[in-house]
Amino acid sequence: MTTVDELPVSTALPTPPHPPGVLAACDGSDGSLWALDRAMTEAQLHGVPLYVIGVVDPAQGDGHPVGLTDVLRHSTEQLSGSLADGLCRAVHAVRRARQLPFTGPCSVHVACGQVIEVLLTAAVGQHTLVVGARGNGGFSRLLLGSVSSAAAHHAACPVLIVPAPPG
Repeated sequence: MTTVDELPVSTALPTPPHPPGVLAACDGSDGSLWALDRAMTEAQLHGVPLYVIGVVDPAQGDGHPVGLTDVLRHSTEQLSGSLADGLCRAVHAVRRARQLPFTGPCSVHVACGQVIEVLLTAAVGQHTLVVGARGNGGFSRLLLGSVSSAAAHHAACPVLIVPAPPG
């Protein structure tokens, strides 16, 4: 586990032996930042830790040309580092923008894999999973994004889907 600006950052999912907490899915979109703000409120209200999770979804599969596997691994490592830095910045930005400061324990987790699978795995045993109604996907006409829809239907803990604020 490393730290970025005094926030613990891990590539391990916040599963047992971590205590149950509020799991906030964050991809850097406006919707995920609104969800992060709400997740801070939930964690503070219930006195549980806040786990901020971001997922890098690298190209999966076999059959890459010779050398491409190393390039993909290096790119994934760079993306993971950038995502960790971005998530830490997001946490600090949301903390600064809040009227009531979030003072509870908080850690950042960056995982590799399919977003929905990673979130569903990490949600097992958690107090709540908080997601935005829509993330960076391109189907803005949908009321729920694919991640929030899958979380609502399949998560092993309560799910809070945070819509965009009015206006």
